[in-house]
Amino acid sequence: MNTLVTITAFIILFGSLVFFHELGHFIFAKRAGILCREFAIGFGPKLFAIKRNETVYTIRLLPLGGYVRMAGEDPELIELNPGLRVGLELDQEEVVRKIIVTQKDRYPNAKIIEIDHADIEHDLVIRGYDDEEEYVYYKVHPQAVLVDRGGETQIAPYDRQFSSKSLIARTLTIVAGPLFNFLLAALIFFFIGMLFGVPVEKPYAQFGEIAEGGVAHQAGLKEGDIVRKIDGVPIDSWGEMVEIIRENPGEDLLFEIERGGEIFTVHLTPRDEDGVGIIGVHHPLERSFFVALPYSIEMTWFYTKQIFIILGNLISEGISIDDFAGPVGIYASTEVMAQRGLLDLMLWGAVLSINLGIMNLLPIPALDGGRLMFFAIEAIRGKPVPKEKESLVHFLGFALLMLLMLAVTWNDFQRFFIEKNF
Repeated sequence: MNTLVTITAFIILFGSLVFFHELGHFIFAKRAGILCREFAIGFGPKLFAIKRNETVYTIRLLPLGGYVRMAGEDPELIELNPGLRVGLELDQEEVVRKIIVTQKDRYPNAKIIEIDHADIEHDLVIRGYDDEEEYVYYKVHPQAVLVDRGGETQIAPYDRQFSSKSLIARTLTIVAGPLFNFLLAALIFFFIGMLFGVPVEKPYAQFGEIAEGGVAHQAGLKEGDIVRKIDGVPIDSWGEMVEIIRENPGEDLLFEIERGGEIFTVHLTPRDEDGVGIIGVHHPLERSFFVALPYSIEMTWFYTKQIFIILGNLISEGISIDDFAGPVGIYASTEVMAQRGLLDLMLWGAVLSINLGIMNLLPIPALDGGRLMFFAIEAIRGKPVPKEKESLVHFLGFALLMLLMLAVTWNDFQRFFIEKNF
């Protein structure tokens, strides 16, 4: 059962991180008018696929990330060169809706022509000779499809391709992925605040939940009690009370308590735990939209800073393979967090999402940050880097990342098996 819970938690957690990241790319690409051919979670063979409008939504075998395949990022479709015989399916206005390249016998109503000229990116025209040697000319619909080996692929006019968009539109499309990871983290922290509550500072020290069997519980103290004084010293905040308790393990302390407008005193002796005084009370928590919202922003910013500090320390002290974790390492940590409970699992998911957003913004080829680096060069030069050169850099970067991922995964496997005593 624990294994099933861990697997379920991992799938939901990892899938959510990738989904939100790619959703950012997808939404901004669609807003810019870019044709998105595929929205994929995972890599490798398809496990599930469904097409809605122009996009195929897929889940793939290898849980190593995901992608949005946008028109113009890869070489576009089949070249319709002069001399190629194709079938054309026309609508009532004699506009081409389908261009059948192979298996034309399956389309008996298609008009067969030998291409003389075809432009399905800019002018959207196709000209050639029909079976009666008559020269014919047709307009191509912007959403026409190419049929090849039984598969249909929508054409992408140049104004629907990624490269045709302004530098700002392309930058927003790429940066939206990491941005949505920060948004996901903020959403998780918001729900943590709504579900579990947020510690809120007040101008007095008020008890939250009382731990059963603790010193405060045994003395009859209750949630909502307010500490006015300790040993005659006025207490103006939760922090002041905690500091006195922590610094006096095993010492008798006189608490002046207010409950329902009445004042009474009680002697408490903080329990000594590793040299720290404990009385078994929790900070009072509040659950409301107006508390959870600023908490979500504050915590997202806090963990973002912490991850950058850790990255800086790793760079200054030297990076080791043990400093990285792949899917296996994330699975192992997810198992620990799932055993601790929903709160820790949600915190882990939020931190992972922030980490994914930051990692993708680093100027590493094949990652979003690498693409943004080329956009910065384009802004400085006034023209884009030649596509073949950029593609080569990203290909080499992707290959190196895959090698690193394999090494990290192998290292994770070894650590995982050692911990499990396999």
